[in-house]
Amino acid sequence: MAEVSYSAVGRRKKAIARVRLLPGEGNIVINRRTIDEYFGYETLKMLVRQPLTLTDTTSRFDVIVRVNGGGFTGQAGAIRHGIARALVKADAEFKDSIKKAGYLTRDPRMKERKKYGLKAARRAPQFSKR
Repeated sequence: MAEVSYSAVGRRKKAIARVRLLPGEGNIVINRRTIDEYFGYETLKMLVRQPLTLTDTTSRFDVIVRVNGGGFTGQAGAIRHGIARALVKADAEFKDSIKKAGYLTRDPRMKERKKYGLKAARRAPQFSKR
């Protein structure tokens, strides 16, 4: 018989993370690498673990993630979003605390498009009177 697993998708900016929670001892694997190998910054590792520490399930689940797109910070936010969604599927009692912490809300901020006549989204060419 197959193991019970909870899967969810998390997104932030251009990053998309497919997250699977399996019963285990707390290993986090991102794109077939451990979290320590994948993320260099402690802040990003902490960001990924936030939903697990909030619900005290750090040692209850193994987390397997496939993430692509975006940069490291966007990917970490997408993974956090996916883990939070999967935890709610695993146990509905977590929903109130996770929602109150703001982990279920998808961050809607996106990169602003470049406009014609400008060098970037808002950066105008240098102005000179003469």
